[in-house]
Amino acid sequence: MPVREYLLILCITAAVTYLLTGPVRKFAIVAGAMPEIRARDVHREPTPRLGGIAMFFGLCAGLLVADHLPNLRGVFENSNEPRALLSGAALIWLIGVLDDKFEIDALIKLGGQMIAAGVMVMQGLTILWIPVPGVGTVSLTQWQGTLLTVALVVITINAVNFVDGLDGLAAGMVCIASAASFMYAYRIWYGYGIEAAAPATLFAAILMGMCLGFLPHNMHPARIFMGDSGSMLIGLILAAGAISVTGQVDPAAMKLNFGGTRDATHAMLPVFIPLLMPLTIIAIPFADLVLAIVRRTWNGKSPFAADRGHLHHRLLEIGHSHSRAVLIMYFWSALIAFGTVAYSVHSTSVWMLLLIVALSAVGLVLLLLPRFTPRTPRWAEAFVPPRYRRSGAAEQGAHGGAEGVHGGAETPVDQEEKTPVAAGVNGATAIGARSRFQDRREAGSSR
Repeated sequence: MPVREYLLILCITAAVTYLLTGPVRKFAIVAGAMPEIRARDVHREPTPRLGGIAMFFGLCAGLLVADHLPNLRGVFENSNEPRALLSGAALIWLIGVLDDKFEIDALIKLGGQMIAAGVMVMQGLTILWIPVPGVGTVSLTQWQGTLLTVALVVITINAVNFVDGLDGLAAGMVCIASAASFMYAYRIWYGYGIEAAAPATLFAAILMGMCLGFLPHNMHPARIFMGDSGSMLIGLILAAGAISVTGQVDPAAMKLNFGGTRDATHAMLPVFIPLLMPLTIIAIPFADLVLAIVRRTWNGKSPFAADRGHLHHRLLEIGHSHSRAVLIMYFWSALIAFGTVAYSVHSTSVWMLLLIVALSAVGLVLLLLPRFTPRTPRWAEAFVPPRYRRSGAAEQGAHGGAEGVHGGAETPVDQEEKTPVAAGVNGATAIGARSRFQDRREAGSSR
């Protein structure tokens, strides 16, 4: 089954990314790719960047292995899209590495993003037509397809880059988006026998592996950040998959499987219009991008001027912890991405609509309970952080009661326990383990 080969590609990509992130972290420390703490940053200690280096080599490993597998070899023989993706990814990755080290100008990065998108267009990864409901297939001229492709790539890259503000946020949200893209593209390719959807399926599997391999190093408190070399890279791959499945799949082949032009257009509508699919898959980052541009322009600032008004910053301001803010963003991303894919499969089901509405209500409740700390069952305490354990809460309560007996004054022993041990870069040395703090809320690193 082809799904086994996709699973193999995912595991190899994740393994290569995970194993290389540690050495890349040491290299980033030696190279000095650790900028000072800025006013808009959430983390408290300088943390190395350049995590995108490991992610890029994970991409290369995934493509190399896929080229030697029986069912996926045809993707490279019948299409030039994998080579187009690798060319554009190499260019955008190089620009990101330079930015992580030297902080290049925002306009230069924007120009590099457009050039990378143009490189992919020149090698065939472009939008050829748009299926419009009620009208049918609208063929695009070369210039129209090029402009639309470049616009989608630039929007997606910057949306992912804007949301990269908390530990594990961008990698997790892109992983969720790529999983939804994989489900839809795989259904079109293997379920309906349309070979043109095979490259998008491969891109989604590799992107999932890249994000899953990097997340263990990037979860709070992060040991390394992906930087622009990683955020722009995964944004470009996400856009490339969306462009491939929307602009390359022939609607004429779709209508043969869906029973007619009208049914095919209706089935393709939720995720098959190039202007909408990337935006539904990454709706939360895109909303953050639009709000940031409007907010900065309204205040008389440049749209590229960084601030602390992003959605994840607002979640922290209303009282959510770092981890919970990330999980809430995960929840809404998964609801919109998988809800859109589910609707494209069962668009006439009332139960599907009711389920999406019910989950949306759950998400709103989570947003309104920033101070609520859930407690897990005792049998599951070994698998969750200490702050969610009942025993941990009891110990904290006992510690607080002891402080009350002493009039709230800290003893020398208490002060010594709160002193970090072997402090290094972001709570860790270049080659050793992280430092441990007795009170992570006061001494821990957060982004």
